[in-house]
Amino acid sequence: MNEHIPPDFQVPGFLAAGIAAGIKKTQVKDFALLFSEDPATAAGVFTANRVKAAPVLLSRERLKSGKARAILANSGCANACTGKKGIADGQTLSRRVASSLKIAPGEVLLASTGVIGKPLPLEIMEGCLPALVSSLSPQGLADAAQAIMTTDTKPKAVISRDRVNGEEVTVAGIAKGAGMISPRMATLLVFVLTDADISAGALRKALNEGVQGSFNRITVDGDMSTNDTLLVLANGRAKNRRILPGTPGFKKFSALLSGVLLSLARKTVADGEGVTKVVRIVVEGARTGTDAEKVVRAVANSPLVKTAFFGEDANWGRILCAVGYSGAPVDPDKVDIFFDQVQVARKGQAVGTETEEPATAVMKKGEYTVRIRLNQGKKMAYLFTTDFSFDYVKINASYRS
Repeated sequence: MNEHIPPDFQVPGFLAAGIAAGIKKTQVKDFALLFSEDPATAAGVFTANRVKAAPVLLSRERLKSGKARAILANSGCANACTGKKGIADGQTLSRRVASSLKIAPGEVLLASTGVIGKPLPLEIMEGCLPALVSSLSPQGLADAAQAIMTTDTKPKAVISRDRVNGEEVTVAGIAKGAGMISPRMATLLVFVLTDADISAGALRKALNEGVQGSFNRITVDGDMSTNDTLLVLANGRAKNRRILPGTPGFKKFSALLSGVLLSLARKTVADGEGVTKVVRIVVEGARTGTDAEKVVRAVANSPLVKTAFFGEDANWGRILCAVGYSGAPVDPDKVDIFFDQVQVARKGQAVGTETEEPATAVMKKGEYTVRIRLNQGKKMAYLFTTDFSFDYVKINASYRS
């Protein structure tokens, strides 16, 4: 078992597979299928980018029914900006896999990641569908996690269990994401499976709440993908009393799902392209939630701030600069800045040279917190961000090759 995959990584009633279909040049796993043996409730969230890939458009429409049985995903080609052909190719693959699984094409959700503007290698993918379907197994989720990777260095996988409404419920998820991450919904590809019996409305509500505190709280480079897709399938195999909104069971399931989403989100940002640091930016004392959000995103996405993180340079002036251009009505003469517990700026000015050494020591850690106190109100916001390293530039300069 891959060291990054949890032990006993499977969900009752679900099968999965991941194979090398030849979509990528490197002959690694690049074609994945997740399948519920029982009818399943489904929910999802997608990119807020106005440029949406064909699989996003198709899956978003199909999810209106609140039901799905399968997720067909590939890496190596985004099927984005491919026009009517992209939609037609997605529909063709849906029909082919639905026929093999003996389900309706509308029960197949699609997801893709990779190079934008390139059509799917449809003939290759159709030819590999029989092998993909025959590879389905209860233990196949680990292979699926590998098959959705692009520039990721490791698969992201989380599983959690708890008793909900009288029975043990399992929630497991896999994620792909390394660059082009500033989701405001989710990161590139995230698939979550659960055996909970839950209504469609409750699942949508739990997912939306969970996303707000997890995937909406990360950024790697400030770029929002055309393909961001987060899908959840719930097949009811746990036989718990049905989870409905506003009940104690819903609260417990929502906490379980949120925990899995947060773990996946943190794994995603930690595996960002060329990342050497994960930094939690916390903005406190804002007048409004909107002000706090503007400030935290300005700081977290600033290239100058992120390069300072990489260089382990406690250049708090770059942070204050980003606060100032965020668009929030801040008073620079009230701003305090901390690296973990080390205060480096007080009322918009340097605390003193004696803080340089301890602040630099904080920045040498793999993870730490930058706390910005605006001292103008009671609202706050946080975001997990990363540094910009030499490797980030190298990876993205040659992504298509």
